[in-house]
Amino acid sequence: MSRAKGGKGTPATVAATKAKIDFTLHAYEADPDAESYGQAAADALGVPHDRLFKTLLAEVDGNLTVGVVPVSSSLDLKALAAAAGGKKARMADPRDAERATGYVVGGISPLGQRRRLPAVIDASVSALPTVYVSAGRRGLQIELVPADLVRLTGALVAAIARG
Repeated sequence: MSRAKGGKGTPATVAATKAKIDFTLHAYEADPDAESYGQAAADALGVPHDRLFKTLLAEVDGNLTVGVVPVSSSLDLKALAAAAGGKKARMADPRDAERATGYVVGGISPLGQRRRLPAVIDASVSALPTVYVSAGRRGLQIELVPADLVRLTGALVAAIARG
């Protein structure tokens, strides 16, 4: 596995490098018209949809919260609210998500966000040898072991995916 050299790259790769974790970057041709950026990324890389995770932002009782689920699933908002200790969740406005994370929709990484937000990663992550998440821009994924993803995001691990 590799590391970003010389502090260059996205905030996600810089955060992973600073934390001294092993990771591999995977570039692909991003389709700007894709219905699902995550599924398109998995298909372009030849990665099973349950190993590539999408980063979604929701408001739990009015507070932005990060949910990370496989692209083969959808985010269960009730489960996210419960895991985050709240009562009600709804998807965040994309502009709020971009402002809070510093990334654009379709390239939001759970790593290196502008503000550290509460995060919950779906429990299915624990059964995988490595996972892929956005490296901070469309067309770039970072592959790392689940324990490093959990540690770097400070996330809780809970069953928040359905489907």
